[in-house]
Amino acid sequence: MYYNNDFSHDLLVGNIAEEYLGSVLSEKKIEVKYDKIALETGRVFVEFECRGKPSGITTTEADFWAFVFMNSIIILISKQRLVALCNDAYNNNKMVNGGDNNASRGFLIDIEKLVRSNLCDSK
Repeated sequence: MYYNNDFSHDLLVGNIAEEYLGSVLSEKKIEVKYDKIALETGRVFVEFECRGKPSGITTTEADFWAFVFMNSIIILISKQRLVALCNDAYNNNKMVNGGDNNASRGFLIDIEKLVRSNLCDSK
């Protein structure tokens, strides 16, 4: 795309992006996770079990997951890509207890990997 200093051009490009996002999310289910400490740790916790029963990523019907940090940053990732990252975390033994009273088990996923996963098809 070439540089253009014209607001009408920027508006057109913005409208195209809005239409694209609308088409991606139209009639999709989104699981939203708010993580208070992810920006400090650099990782998100993706639950797969709670109190000995499958939960979270293993039972979700969502098409996308949205990780919200401090009410200002949102990372949206498809369930398919998130499952691939969870499989990688499993293979690298990045499972921990967490949640209320450490009753959950989950994968620790680097925020950088969440972003990179959305930028390319490779891990």
